[in-house]
Amino acid sequence: MAVATKISVEEYLELERSSEVKHEYENGELREMPGGTKEHSAIGRNIIAHLYFQLEGSTCEVYNSDLRVLVEKAGLYTYPDVSVVCGEAMFEDAKQDSLLNPTVLFEVLSKSTENYDRGKKFQHYQMLPSLLDYVLVAQDEYRVEHFTRQEEGWFLRVYVGLEASVTLPSLGCTLTLSDIYKKINLDSEAKP
Repeated sequence: MAVATKISVEEYLELERSSEVKHEYENGELREMPGGTKEHSAIGRNIIAHLYFQLEGSTCEVYNSDLRVLVEKAGLYTYPDVSVVCGEAMFEDAKQDSLLNPTVLFEVLSKSTENYDRGKKFQHYQMLPSLLDYVLVAQDEYRVEHFTRQEEGWFLRVYVGLEASVTLPSLGCTLTLSDIYKKINLDSEAKP
């Protein structure tokens, strides 16, 4: 049985900053990030576009999946599909490519990452004191799951159907599912 070779954070960052392929890093271990589908990419684009215009003039900035997020307590470097930070963005170093204080994170679910996004990754994200909202967006049905941090823990709201709207009080924004899924035609097997 082969033993996985662990690498240091410094080695990871050097590799990642010159790589054409994104890797998630957790406590010395690398995981190559899978490529996305057309729907996955379009959903991310739609979220960014609608948030960008709603956040104009505010202290919040929206970023795509090229900006890495560091969860220091978990030793996790990862690439959420969409990140929003309100106030001054804090970064790990002068390269400003590893965000420390996201306010809202979005993940577009895929079959290969859904369990991880709902489970261990969400557990890690909860270690970010700045994180107020975590939003999971399905790409096989018109469904959004919105977790909001509250004093007693995380509260879940589920939105189904194109007429539903997701309100993000931390940003002062609302996204309709028809906006999120604009130009997305789910196959006939998708649940309404």
